[in-house]
Amino acid sequence: MRRFAALLVLPLLAVVVLAGCGSGSATSTGTGSAGVTVSGTFGQTPVIKIPAAKAGHALAVKTLIQGTGPVLHSTDTFVSNYAIYIWSGTSHRLAQSTFGSTTHSGSSPQLLGGQLLPGLEKALIGQKMGSRILAVIPPKEGFGASGNPQVGIKGTDTLVFVVDLIKNFAGNASATGTPVSSGGKGLPTVTAVTGSAPTIKMPASKPPTTLVTKTLVQGNGPVVTKGQTVVVQYVGAIWASGKVFDASWNRSQPFGFTIGATPSKVIPGWDQGLIGQRVGSRVMLVIPPAEGYWCSWWTSWARSADGGQFQNSNGSSMTCPARKAGSSSGSRPG
Repeated sequence: MRRFAALLVLPLLAVVVLAGCGSGSATSTGTGSAGVTVSGTFGQTPVIKIPAAKAGHALAVKTLIQGTGPVLHSTDTFVSNYAIYIWSGTSHRLAQSTFGSTTHSGSSPQLLGGQLLPGLEKALIGQKMGSRILAVIPPKEGFGASGNPQVGIKGTDTLVFVVDLIKNFAGNASATGTPVSSGGKGLPTVTAVTGSAPTIKMPASKPPTTLVTKTLVQGNGPVVTKGQTVVVQYVGAIWASGKVFDASWNRSQPFGFTIGATPSKVIPGWDQGLIGQRVGSRVMLVIPPAEGYWCSWWTSWARSADGGQFQNSNGSSMTCPARKAGSSSGSRPG
C-alpha cells in the first residue's frame, strides 16, 4: 500500500535579499549579561565571547543591530539565523548555529514559529525584521529545572542566543500575484479567497500518471532556484476521495524547507514542481505515487510532525501558493 503525507507551501525569498531587508546598522558590538559580547555583521557569523564566570539569574536582552522592517508578532512564523551556546557554570559550548558552515551548523536560515522558550519569546516578540538580538536566558526562562537531557541541557544551564530576524509571515499569508487559472479540464478545480485555505474539487476522471504542475496565481517575485529556503502555505488532498489530508492554514503556520537539497528535504514532486516558480505564485501540483509519499520511511516523520499518515494508490493533489525563499535548509514535510 502506498502512503501519503502532507505537503507545505510558504513565502519564498532569497536569504541574501532578506538579510539586506529592513536592516538598520550593518555591524555592531554589544555586551549582555555577565559580560557576554557579540560583534559582527547582520547575516554573517557573529563573534560571541562568554566570560569564564557564572551567569546571572535574570533574563538579559540587548538589540545589537536595530532593524527597520515589520514588527514580529506572537502569531507570526519567521525566518532567522541563530547561534545557541550552553553556559554551564564557568564554561560554555556551542550547541547549534545556522550561520555559515560549522560542525554545529544547519548552514542555512531556519523557519521558526509556534511556542518558543519563554525567555526567547520575551526577547524577540516586538522586535523588527533586520534586527540582531542577544538573549541570555536563565533556566527559569528556558527549559526550567528539568532542563532538556535530549540535547544536553541541564536544569542549571543558561542559554545564550544570538538571533538575526530575517523575514516574518502571518499565519494566513497567501499568494500575492495575479490569478491566471482555476485548474479544471481534467485537473482539480481550485477556488480561493485571500487569507484562507484554497478549496480543491476533484474531477471524475483518473489522475495523471506523471507529475503535473499548473500555475494558478502568477507571482512577480524572484524565481525559486535550487538550494534556496522556500516558505509556503499548502493544502493537500487525495484525488480518489477529494479528502483534504493536511493544510498549513489549519495550524496558522507556514512551512519552510530547502528546495533541491541533497539529500532531499521534501518529496520529489515538490522539488521538481516548485523550482522555477516565482515568489507570490500559487501552484497546483498533481503528484503520482512515484514522486509522492510512498516510501515507508516517510511515515514516521509524518506521524510525529503532523499527527497522521495517508494511504492512496491514485495520487495526491497539492495546492501550493509560493511566496518567499532563502538559501538552503529546512525539514521534511509530513
